[in-house]
Amino acid sequence: MTEVTIYEVGPRDGLQNESTLVPTADKAEFVRRLLAAGLPVVEATSFVHPRWVPQLADAAELMTELGEAGRDLPVLVPNERGLDRALELGCRHVAIFGSATESFAQRNLNRSLDEQFAMFEPTVTRAREHGLDVRAYVSMCFGDPWEGDVPVEQVVDVGRRLYDLGASQLSLGDTIGVGTAGHVRRLLTAFNDAGLADDVLAVHFHDTYGQALTNAHAALEHGITTFDASAGGLGGCPYAESATGNLATEDLVWLLHGLGVETGVDLDALVATSRWMAEVLGRPSPSRVVQALSPS
Repeated sequence: MTEVTIYEVGPRDGLQNESTLVPTADKAEFVRRLLAAGLPVVEATSFVHPRWVPQLADAAELMTELGEAGRDLPVLVPNERGLDRALELGCRHVAIFGSATESFAQRNLNRSLDEQFAMFEPTVTRAREHGLDVRAYVSMCFGDPWEGDVPVEQVVDVGRRLYDLGASQLSLGDTIGVGTAGHVRRLLTAFNDAGLADDVLAVHFHDTYGQALTNAHAALEHGITTFDASAGGLGGCPYAESATGNLATEDLVWLLHGLGVETGVDLDALVATSRWMAEVLGRPSPSRVVQALSPS
């Protein structure tokens, strides 16, 4: 493999769990800097109710400030109301966020595991009717803080059902960071066996147990070409306290470039961007590469 796509989630998944409220202008600057660093896909924000994620209460203002360039950036829409807001602003790419477990579906979506599909179906259908691309996140694919290990076949069933609603890509999330390389290989193989090829699958790892890079390498060897990552390792999950930061984009780029895999990312520009955002947040970046390449 000579080229992969990094799906940058820092402005949305990264910032949503930060307690320091970031001004809209700084969020827009963050997005612009990430794009300038060569990230091909930057997820900008989420049209979730501000009561649930106060950090993203300015989603409409942010997309307006980004202007025409923002219309090609993915945004998360939790339901039809979120889709309405995305359509009003001319967004062309949306994502939904499903759960592979009953407990997380209840806590995050206020729906049962089965009820989530009825909630997502009209959202996806309308989005596709308007010509929008739809990505589907599947959370808790490797473990759940309330249920423990999640059966592979259960994850595949949920993912297949979300894909069949009309999603173009599934992002498989290790929301609490308990996955291992062997588990990654088993899950991806099971999805392949269920008829989903590697080119419609993406992976989304958290680094709770220090396994995110190892798991990414396992997915790369399997044949995955789309990897979610967050600049500076920002993020967690506001509905799962045991979830720590996302896989840092810089750490992933360092690994991939060392393997001779093209990403199109200017690592120096990306590191500078994450150092800048760390200053905005008032805390150091957890990314090991950002730390290594920053002045002491």
